[in-house]
Amino acid sequence: MLTTIHQAKPLVHCMTNYVVANFTANGLLAIGASPVMADEVEEVADMVSIAGALLLNIGTVNTRTAKAMLVAGKKANECGVPVVLDPVGVGATPYRKSVVMEILDQVKINVLRCNEGELASIYGVSWDSRGVDSGEGDMDTIEAAKEVARKYQCIVVVTGEVDFITDGQEVTHVHGGNSLATRVTGTGCLLSAICAAVLAASKQPMLELATTLKQYKQASEQSGEELGAFQINFINALQKMAEGHQ
Repeated sequence: MLTTIHQAKPLVHCMTNYVVANFTANGLLAIGASPVMADEVEEVADMVSIAGALLLNIGTVNTRTAKAMLVAGKKANECGVPVVLDPVGVGATPYRKSVVMEILDQVKINVLRCNEGELASIYGVSWDSRGVDSGEGDMDTIEAAKEVARKYQCIVVVTGEVDFITDGQEVTHVHGGNSLATRVTGTGCLLSAICAAVLAASKQPMLELATTLKQYKQASEQSGEELGAFQINFINALQKMAEGHQ
């Protein structure tokens, strides 16, 4: 799938957080996609109308960007541009929860990419979210993801030690990975952006998203055991996969 993205070179409109913007842009460039990070409310509708896909990531959301995300999301729906929502830390504060629920209410999303704690918040289960980290709680995660997928008529991707993806009916599990990926800022956010690139280039989203999750875990496995070098090695591994060198 990464090779397909490399050949298609989709423009991915990323409305993301400032902590991960550079890493996200570099990761998309590594696989051959073209990132644009516009979040000004006066231009997002024009920008998304020429994009292959839109990412809405609420990691550092504020009143201005929340408004811009709604404008971009509605325009994406109007233009048939697929939308990925990454509800970073949605359960951490009432404000984050309100922003995410407003997006879900007003924008038709194609993919929800989240961790278990974020899924729990959207599903309505009490959860110790620990800020933007997954945290801990008690929930039938697969059934919750299937219900959320059916409710919002989207694909739900839940990442963790074992990733899984569901459209509300079928469920695919993806094993593997490197625990260091959880100690580097932006690996989940970049995955959400790559999911957007998949939607821009794919004809079978469920199958091709599952393939991408597997490749993403494989790239992390090839990125070594040194935290400082992990990001560089990871970007290199994604590039090699996309260019067909491994």
